[in-house]
Amino acid sequence: MSTSTPPTPATTPTTAVIGLGAMGLPMATRLATGLPVRGFDIAPARLELAAQAGVQTTTSAAEAVTGAQVVLVAVRNAAQLDALLFGSPASGEDGAAAVPGIAEHLEAGSAVVLTSTVGTDGIAELAARLADLDVDLVDAPLSGGPARAGAGDLLVVVGATPRARETAAPVLDLLASTLTVVGDAPGDGQALKTVNQLLCGVHIAAAAEALALADALGLDRERTLEALDAGAAGSFMLGNRGPRMLQAHDEGGAEVLSRLDIFVKDLGIVGDAARRAHLATPVAAAAEQLFLLGEAHGLAEADDSAVIRVVSPRRRG
Repeated sequence: MSTSTPPTPATTPTTAVIGLGAMGLPMATRLATGLPVRGFDIAPARLELAAQAGVQTTTSAAEAVTGAQVVLVAVRNAAQLDALLFGSPASGEDGAAAVPGIAEHLEAGSAVVLTSTVGTDGIAELAARLADLDVDLVDAPLSGGPARAGAGDLLVVVGATPRARETAAPVLDLLASTLTVVGDAPGDGQALKTVNQLLCGVHIAAAAEALALADALGLDRERTLEALDAGAAGSFMLGNRGPRMLQAHDEGGAEVLSRLDIFVKDLGIVGDAARRAHLATPVAAAAEQLFLLGEAHGLAEADDSAVIRVVSPRRRG
């Protein structure tokens, strides 16, 4: 890590948000209520929505991060993260030109806030590459969904050095209602989020099986959900996803608040972490298979509550 004297963090740091998808856009909108924010996304429609929400949009990621003290990154996976930061090489197969990364445009003393769930693999190496540029990595995966992101009501778990946390504090404080520092090293946040996603994925899969069984037994699904959620069998995921599971068989299905293929990715991260630790996670593995089947049945872009349709393709009631 750099031993240079850290700059005094700004109380209203210029912040760049790269990735204005389902979570990135509401986070950018929330941050724009208290900070100068620039946003960039490769999709013109997302840029237009961001501009309508009061976010200053840019024509490139490099333009967005130039001069920014904090760069918040909301990407899909580790491959996208690496390509965003350090670029992608030219491809001889399809003739694609090399794409430069944003790392060379980052300000010395700035912080990159990683909000995505990408797993622990390679995070320490990525942090070291940024440190060579005197840039800190704040490993800050989050939970809560788009509505809570826009309200600043997210759960954020952080692994970062004290300097990095101080630089990013104005951004994290606007986004999080619950912020837990789990360690001083990037990767610590990803580790805890991996454990979190094991439970979330298993709980959604279990809720789907339970409500499908209730339907198969001829029970009123709404009353069953109400009774279960009020007792010892209740869980956050049952209460949150259960009502959407009751809509999953309707025409159009439930509103997409969290895509099913997100849990294909996240439970894959769980499985990889467990194998590296030589730890058996048979329940998580079974849940992963359920989401993989959902993806195979064309439900990848549906709300993750649609996993009920894997075990119960149609309503019986």
